[in-house]
Amino acid sequence: MGTKDLLRTPAVEDYSKAIFSLETRTNEPVPTNALAERLGITPGSVSAMLKRLDELQLISHVPYRGVRLTEDGRRIALRVIRHHRLLESYLADELDMPWDRVHAEAEVLEHVLSDDLGELIAAKLGHPTVDPHGDPIPTADLQLEEPRTERMESMQPGAEGLFVRVSDSDPEMLRYLSDLGISPGERFSVRDRQPFGGPLFVVFGEREHAIGGALAEAMRVQCDADQLALDEGAMSSAETSGERP
Repeated sequence: MGTKDLLRTPAVEDYSKAIFSLETRTNEPVPTNALAERLGITPGSVSAMLKRLDELQLISHVPYRGVRLTEDGRRIALRVIRHHRLLESYLADELDMPWDRVHAEAEVLEHVLSDDLGELIAAKLGHPTVDPHGDPIPTADLQLEEPRTERMESMQPGAEGLFVRVSDSDPEMLRYLSDLGISPGERFSVRDRQPFGGPLFVVFGEREHAIGGALAEAMRVQCDADQLALDEGAMSSAETSGERP
């Protein structure tokens, strides 16, 4: 098996994707234990695989802290993430598969999807920018723009904005949101929140729901105040440079 084949194995792709996710979340090197927890395997098994990834020059070690993806490793991660999210979109939009099932199916199919077929799927779907859970899809040239979001759990009474994405790791949570009729792209307003970690009372459309615990942690939103600040910052930068936004 040549080096090119080694870079396409499911294990290499899964590790690269997991490291990318953890590294992006914290902007720090990824420790072995954190990666083991993410993948649900022992730290010893992770250490052996990291040695292989190092030999393939897909990671670099940061002494006493963990690992980072190299540019080649990052491209592998973004490639498989693009395939995964395009597959989720195709299964949901074209085959009407419920959004709580598409993640598990895409986890399997992402490893066998060719780039050519991936581009045909993207064209068929009209080149979507987000998947059914609101996660951004890397572009064909493997660029990924992560929008600024906040946890729903951090919202205070009076906050308004847009529900933009939710973790796809818990199918039961997705089914619960579906039963409530809540999906990414819907506006919300926070009416009240209970103290000491109690739920938020959030209005979607004309209905109020109690959102708390793991669900509020998993939901990511864009608050109107944050968007206004971003727009004002862009306007200020444009005026300073003499350009119009």
